[in-house]
Amino acid sequence: MVLIKKRLKTRLVYKMYDLIIIGAGPAGITASVYAARKRMNFLVISRDIGGQTAWSGDIENYTGYQFISGPELAAKFEEHMRQYKIPLKETEEVEDFRRDGDGFIVKTAKGEYRSRTVIVASGKRSKELGVPGEKEFKNRGLTYCATCDGPLFSGKDVAVIGGGNSALDAAIQLMKIARHITIVTSAGSLTGDSVMREQVETSPLVTVMNNARVAAVTGDKFVSGITIVKNGLEEKLQVQGVFVEIGLTPNSYFCTILEKNQIGEIKVTIQNETNVPGVFACGDVTDVPEKQIIIAAGEGAKAALGVFRYLIQNPLHG
Repeated sequence: MVLIKKRLKTRLVYKMYDLIIIGAGPAGITASVYAARKRMNFLVISRDIGGQTAWSGDIENYTGYQFISGPELAAKFEEHMRQYKIPLKETEEVEDFRRDGDGFIVKTAKGEYRSRTVIVASGKRSKELGVPGEKEFKNRGLTYCATCDGPLFSGKDVAVIGGGNSALDAAIQLMKIARHITIVTSAGSLTGDSVMREQVETSPLVTVMNNARVAAVTGDKFVSGITIVKNGLEEKLQVQGVFVEIGLTPNSYFCTILEKNQIGEIKVTIQNETNVPGVFACGDVTDVPEKQIIIAAGEGAKAALGVFRYLIQNPLHG
C-alpha cells in the first residue's frame, strides 16, 4: 500500500508535457513556433533568449534582411515566440535529464519537469583562455561579448583574442568604439571570411599579431595589460580591455545519455534524431556542419516536425 501511495504522489508532482525544448536561441525558438502551430503541449526551458544571435554584430546574410543587428534579430525571434504565448521557464539552466518510464525527466536547479520527448537546442558557449588572471578580471575589463560590453571601452586600447569570424566581428564592432584594437591569434594569419578580413586588415585602428598566444591577463582592480608569447619571447601589451573570441564549446554537458563526437557536439541524423528515441537535437549544439543562424533555425523546424511524427507513431497506451 505504501508503494502505491508513493507512485500516486509522483504522478501528481509531474505534469506530463508532449515536449520540452531546452534552449531559446534561433533553433529553440523556431522549434517552439513549429510546436505551437502543431498544438503540442510543451515547455521551453532556457537561461536566456536569443542565444548567440543576441551577441552578434551586424548580420547581412539572414534571408529577408539585407542588414540587421544581432540584438534586433534576436528581438524579432522573441517577438514571434511571444505571439504564441509559449510557456517559458526563463533564467533556468538544465542540469540533467534522464529517461523515466514512457518519457523523460528534465532537471533544473528550480525544479523537475516531465515530458514524452525532448529537443536539445542549447547552443554553444565561449571557450576560455585558461590563463592566470582570466577569472580574476572577468567582467573587470575581460569579456566574451563585444556586442554586450563594447560600448564600455570607448576611446580605450583593447585586445581581441582569436582569428576567426567571431574575433573579426568583435574587431569590426570595436573599430567604431575603441581607440586601437590589437588582434592576437595563434594562427599564422586571420582565418575568417575574406570580406571581414579585408575590413580589419585595411583599418589603421587595427594591429594583427599572428603566431602569438596570451600567457596572462594583468592589472589591479581592472585589466591594464596582457602578457603575450611570440617566437618564444614574452611581450607586455598595455590594454584596458580584453575580448576573448577563441571559439565556442557545445552546451552538452548535461546530455549524459546522448552520444557526442570528440568535441562534445551531439550526434544527430538528418531527421535530428539522437541515439535515444524520443530525444531530438538541433542547432549549434549538434554535429551539423556550418554553424549559421539560418541553419540553426531550419534545424529547429526539422526537429519540431520530427517530434510531431514521433508522437503520432508512439501514442500513449492506457
